[in-house]
Amino acid sequence: MQQTAPTVPDPGREFVLTVSCPDRRGIVHAVSGVVLDLALTILDSQQFADATSGEFHLRMHLAREGAPLAVSEVEAALRGVAAEYAMEYAVHDLARRPRVLVMVSQQGHCLNDLLFRVESGALPIEVPGIVSNHDDFRGLAEWHGVPFHHVPVTRATKPAAEQELRELIDRYEADTVVLARYMQILSPELCADLPGRVINIHHSLLPSFKGAKPYTQAHDRGVKVIGATAHYVTADLDEGPIIEQDFRRVDHRMSPAQLASVGQELEAMALARAVRWHAEHRVVLRGRRTIVFD
Repeated sequence: MQQTAPTVPDPGREFVLTVSCPDRRGIVHAVSGVVLDLALTILDSQQFADATSGEFHLRMHLAREGAPLAVSEVEAALRGVAAEYAMEYAVHDLARRPRVLVMVSQQGHCLNDLLFRVESGALPIEVPGIVSNHDDFRGLAEWHGVPFHHVPVTRATKPAAEQELRELIDRYEADTVVLARYMQILSPELCADLPGRVINIHHSLLPSFKGAKPYTQAHDRGVKVIGATAHYVTADLDEGPIIEQDFRRVDHRMSPAQLASVGQELEAMALARAVRWHAEHRVVLRGRRTIVFD
């Protein structure tokens, strides 16, 4: 099929700068001075002083009108200020779209939604490959022109399957792994090796109904709200830092099937927003919580 190419800036023309450091006066002034010296224009700037942690967080979207700049040049210009203010900082060239390896099992609504958003230009990522422990969505992947890898997982083969996954991450130079309703638990070792790089969608507002048939459990309990949670994956099952949540009011007239249909819509929307915000470098990961710039 013919794909719609999203608009991507030329290399060295647009950047996102993210900064985290202890809060004190003069941070924005100091960073802005470096930006001015580099002849960069601030297209957007957001900041947050976290009174609970004493930290300051900043995100700037920058543009270059003169000769293009390399990321290394911007990083080098910031080193003095970073040392003075004890900053953790990162510079991202928006010409390079994050490469996202998507994993799925036997529910394809989130996978299908992500692929559509990528092709329509609504989601600024590249999907170089799809991995599944079942063969159900090989045809969907082929229709979108994305390589599909069937990696079955049993208790006995789990270590080998995770090694194959590691090799695929390396082969595709994947920045991020998205679990788009992938119904296998990643090992603590794999989670530890990919901190802040694996995003999962959970079928409820965490913490809530866990285990099999969550929508049947919700129906049996007569819930009035159902939802979905997109979060980073950690070794603590479904306890990772939350990126986004979505919900909808429901009532006693809805069957388990109707609740499941609504839930799938919420899952797809919450996951897509979380992946987009992550790809646009809007998420600041601080321990067990996140700060998300809009």
